[in-house]
Amino acid sequence: MASLYVTVKGWYYVTDTRIFPFFRPGPLMRAALMALLIPGPVALAQESVEDPWEPLNQHIFAFNQLFDDWFMQPLAKGYDEVVPPPAKKGVSNFFSNLNDVNVLLNNLLQGKATEAASDGGRIVLNTVFGVAGLWDMAQHVGLEKHNEDFGQTLGYWGVGPGPYFVMPFVGPSTVRDTLGFGVDMAVTPVSSPDDPGTRNTLHALRLVDARVDALQLDRMMYGDPYIFMREAYLQQRAYDVRDGQGMDSSTPGGDPWSDWD
Repeated sequence: MASLYVTVKGWYYVTDTRIFPFFRPGPLMRAALMALLIPGPVALAQESVEDPWEPLNQHIFAFNQLFDDWFMQPLAKGYDEVVPPPAKKGVSNFFSNLNDVNVLLNNLLQGKATEAASDGGRIVLNTVFGVAGLWDMAQHVGLEKHNEDFGQTLGYWGVGPGPYFVMPFVGPSTVRDTLGFGVDMAVTPVSSPDDPGTRNTLHALRLVDARVDALQLDRMMYGDPYIFMREAYLQQRAYDVRDGQGMDSSTPGGDPWSDWD
């Protein structure tokens, strides 16, 4: 996580950068799987982050797991079984298109003009010709999806991550990313409707959509789930902040999905 961020056994994360694409593992999926693919500590991929609040974090993590087990996971499984695949893909594309607004703003804040222009093109194409983003038309003209959020923007300008922190109902974070989360939630188009019912419905559907995308991860975690999530999250965030610079698929911490396209 970005990118709204949702829970896999207690892990909600927004990047909403999936809220993340189906055909290429999004930040939520990539973070957990990186922990499977990269054994042991990875100095190149991970910033130095302390966990001084681990006792509190453990309690919050346990609460998030309970919430996921009893509510989010059953809801996501029901949605996955009932809703036809084309409709689920359309919902994911719709929220991905809304997320492109956040991505565009953060690329501008990071001075990435080329990426920002691509993001703007994606928004126009998908909104106009993709029927409000239900179809990802931009991918057919080479405008790829980017992953940026305000936590990454702070990191880009040298703000350190600060201590690790587990957010209730949200999941793994750091002090920097918690601040970024608040900014992202404030500016996302999902929060813009004036009608509370419409706004809350959009947020709820986005959470369910993201949780469905992460269902396959439930059987992949091993060992201590708290440590698994913490290390996977921190490795992925370090990679995202650096845009993978200094890392490649042959380097520990490099993007393990570079050959999957």
